[in-house]
Amino acid sequence: MSSALLADTILVVHALFVVFVVGGFALILAGARRWSWVRNRTFRALHLAAIAFVTAEALLGITCPLTIWEDMFRAAGPGQRSFIGRWVARLLYYDFPEWVFATAYCAFALAVLWAWRAIPPRARANKAL
Repeated sequence: MSSALLADTILVVHALFVVFVVGGFALILAGARRWSWVRNRTFRALHLAAIAFVTAEALLGITCPLTIWEDMFRAAGPGQRSFIGRWVARLLYYDFPEWVFATAYCAFALAVLWAWRAIPPRARANKAL
């Protein structure tokens, strides 16, 4: 597998992570009264952990590992993104000061915490043997 293809694959995984965090929150809000799966404790814990990780990275000034790996593979090859890679990167990367991202991630994490309380996950049902 070429380094450019590896870099684009990591970029797509990064985008899917963002879709999980942002889309998951939208689905939790939209499905609070309609879909029981949005109250699944495992899903909600993974969702909360994902935004907590991103927020901690931003507050500590740490670059996302997926970005580091993508850049590493991109530097090892021709450095060109594929057509899909260019479009995904446009959706994922913005040129704003770091404090803007840290503020946005903190606000989003607070919204996810609010949703945890407003739309609480259900406890696992104990299955009798």
